[in-house]
Amino acid sequence: MLYVCDAHGGATWFRIETEAEAEAEAALMRHAVDRYFRTYEADARDQYQAPLGVASFEQAIGLKDHIARTMPMFLTLRADGGGGLATAMLPPGGRRRRDFKCVIVGVRNSDPYAEYAAAIAALASHFKIELDREACYPYL
Repeated sequence: MLYVCDAHGGATWFRIETEAEAEAEAALMRHAVDRYFRTYEADARDQYQAPLGVASFEQAIGLKDHIARTMPMFLTLRADGGGGLATAMLPPGGRRRRDFKCVIVGVRNSDPYAEYAAAIAALASHFKIELDREACYPYL
């Protein structure tokens, strides 16, 4: 996982970068983030076109960068001791897109806003993006 930013109360946001991390997040948080991660990663891989004449090992480097740029960002909010608090899916690069619905959920798809609104606000501030409950929590 990659550090993203600190949040209120000693919590920290991290970016989920691999399928194994997404599977661990799904097991910890008891939801299906791994399924969405795999789907978006497969779509990004399918869209990749390596530049002509580039060595095969350089194509792999280009693929990793392409995936990071084009697939949604999956993030996890962790407590100071490492416990899972919330999971977020933001648009690629954390930049607002009208055609993309951000999602933020807690354990078992519960509403994380009551308990972690300040942490979610820290993430919103970091990416300069609105992450209000009405738009991001899908089970209202």
